[in-house]
Amino acid sequence: MKTPAEIQEWFGGIDIYLFDQLMKGNIAPGMKVLDAGSGAGRNLVYFMRSGYDVAAVDESEAMIGRVRQLAKLIAPQVSEQNFRVESVEKMSFDDASFDVVLSSAVLHFARDEEHWQAMVDEMWRVLKPGGMFFCRLSSTIGMETQVQLINGRRYLLPDGVDWFLVDAEKLKEVTKSLGGEFVEPIKTTVVDSKRAMTTWVVRKAGD
Repeated sequence: MKTPAEIQEWFGGIDIYLFDQLMKGNIAPGMKVLDAGSGAGRNLVYFMRSGYDVAAVDESEAMIGRVRQLAKLIAPQVSEQNFRVESVEKMSFDDASFDVVLSSAVLHFARDEEHWQAMVDEMWRVLKPGGMFFCRLSSTIGMETQVQLINGRRYLLPDGVDWFLVDAEKLKEVTKSLGGEFVEPIKTTVVDSKRAMTTWVVRKAGD
């Protein structure tokens, strides 16, 4: 049996809701995985250690540098070209390149509706037919009376941050417009009355 330290080393700082998808068998060895807006790569550690073909984009050169260093240590077989300094809304990967696209705590930093949709459309573009889009983003769900509308879908949260927030109807509407299917119902966790984090998991229609 692995010790807690060994488990942490193997899985890194993986999002618990992404771990849930692994446990459900929705992400399996042999799949190509893109982390769109990867930061330092906390959600890629397990996939690198397990031999997945992984890729990442982030606007920060420093963050992609850290992902490349991580890959050198635990997944030297992965090309550095898989890790690119790019915006999520304008990626250089080919259409239908990935079986799984991850978006963890990225979309609520959208400047406005157009920027939010551009990021979603681009992640959908690089997703293969039959592929899965996993997204964690902040929402108004369960926080409707605790967030203050600024304009459009920008809200002031109780802890003072200014984010782009969606609601359940928005996610259902976009899923339908993309021709996607929900892998599971929308799930939301309210964090200490400060923010609501929603898990949105959908599958792209197959060929």
